[in-house]
Amino acid sequence: MHSYLRTVGFSKVKSRKEMQEIIQDVINTYDEKIAVENHPDGVFVQYSKNYGCDCGITVCGQYDEDNEFHVEYSFPFFRGTGITSQESVVVERHAEKESYAGACDDMRLGVTLIFYLQNPAEYMLEKYKGNMREGQPLTITGLAREGKILFPVQKDKEAVKVERELTKNRNNLIAAARNGDEEAMEDLTMEDMDTYSMISQRIVTDDILTIVDSYFMPYGIECDQYNVLGEILDIMKFKNILTGEEICQMTIESNDMQFDVCINSKDLLGEPAVGRRFKGTIWLQGQLHY
Repeated sequence: MHSYLRTVGFSKVKSRKEMQEIIQDVINTYDEKIAVENHPDGVFVQYSKNYGCDCGITVCGQYDEDNEFHVEYSFPFFRGTGITSQESVVVERHAEKESYAGACDDMRLGVTLIFYLQNPAEYMLEKYKGNMREGQPLTITGLAREGKILFPVQKDKEAVKVERELTKNRNNLIAAARNGDEEAMEDLTMEDMDTYSMISQRIVTDDILTIVDSYFMPYGIECDQYNVLGEILDIMKFKNILTGEEICQMTIESNDMQFDVCINSKDLLGEPAVGRRFKGTIWLQGQLHY
């Protein structure tokens, strides 16, 4: 059983039998089907069905010589909007099954972004055709099992403008440091020391979530899970067409990066509103556009 099923409105699915019924429903009444015929082990097929707005279940498997479909694995998906990044993406197959993980070095985060690939069949088709290229457009989304709504940090317009300029300069320094610029490395070190000094002084009187406006950092042992805090830019609520459970979809901005997050309303503590902040642990998914 996938632990993120509840995120797309299947919190009451507890038994393997119930899960098999959903998988069969996806195969019989799919919204999207992608087949990879020149796969070495037989025809690989990806079935996807929406049970809400851009979210649902994907089932992947293979047809054997007798044209019988064997389910290899299934996972809940949530497809976001817009292009999150156009940095170079490295894709690698998972060891135990025909699923893929992607990695992207985004300057805005300062960490390597590792995500679960939503469209493995499409990636395989393009790979066999030899259409791989640098800077593939990427849309990142997050599925959250739990989350909290926090109040925003009060800022004036001038402070926001200065902060954006500082972020832009820092990204340029990181890019230069990666290319071996020693002066940029020294500037980044001095900047980190200044930040540490400022935090040490403010932590005595201020709450940590007042000092830290947003963050995006790895969480736990699994490499595609992250702890995020970001400002809510947009909200949409809808219901799972099969279970009737309410799902909340939010567009958030964290570390100057915009992406969509999906969560079951039952698992969200607080009332989401534009301008407030979302804090939670997400399973990161990514869709490569070809």
